[in-house]
Amino acid sequence: MTWVLLRGLMREQRHWGSFTSQFIQAHPHERVITLDFAGNGALYQQASATSIGAMVEQAREQMRQLQVEGNINLLAISLGAMVAVAWAERYPDELQRMILINTSLAPHNPFYQRLRPANYPAIIATMLSGSQRQREQLILRLTSHQSDTAHAERLLDDWVHYAQQYPIRRRNILRQLFAAMRYRAPAQAPQVPLLMLAGAKDALVNPQCSTTLARRWQTELRVHPDAGHDLPLDDAAWVIQQTLE
Repeated sequence: MTWVLLRGLMREQRHWGSFTSQFIQAHPHERVITLDFAGNGALYQQASATSIGAMVEQAREQMRQLQVEGNINLLAISLGAMVAVAWAERYPDELQRMILINTSLAPHNPFYQRLRPANYPAIIATMLSGSQRQREQLILRLTSHQSDTAHAERLLDDWVHYAQQYPIRRRNILRQLFAAMRYRAPAQAPQVPLLMLAGAKDALVNPQCSTTLARRWQTELRVHPDAGHDLPLDDAAWVIQQTLE
């Protein structure tokens, strides 16, 4: 059995941080793989896909190169969760189960819940003219409750280092946004066992998105009372416990 971990918009596999090693310790008999989408991380020089379907095919090609075919569990957050849903829609026989974290999907969720309007000005200004550190500070503030902790500066130093080593191009940010905006999820739940997780204090995406999806797809939703959008960062142990259960 193989676990595949998929990150979200503008993030790469190193943004899982210590979560990956904790996850591996909790699943000692299973292979754990973290992937980057084209345009992110080690693949930063590639052009990002402009559709979620293309991201699925890129991920599957990476899995073929790693000689993994089928018997896959997906743990996916945000944009990565869109890719997981599209993967399950196209190739359900390849997947054993999925855990989706803080995702939002058109047409089930309205745009003003998928990205809170209060964040629009800061996101636009920072992405267009902000420094790398300002961009990472904004991402941390919007996605996690770690921004007010003693750990924040060290975390930001790591993230800025990632951005300097593998700088994401603005056109790739736009291509990923375009892919997310144009994706339309199926009306019915994927034909793969599914669990949804959400942070009740998500400042980026309204957790109502997960509630709506869980109700329409008649699937289980577990909500962390204090976590934000990057739930694995805010409470890695809680997320890992859900995967074990």
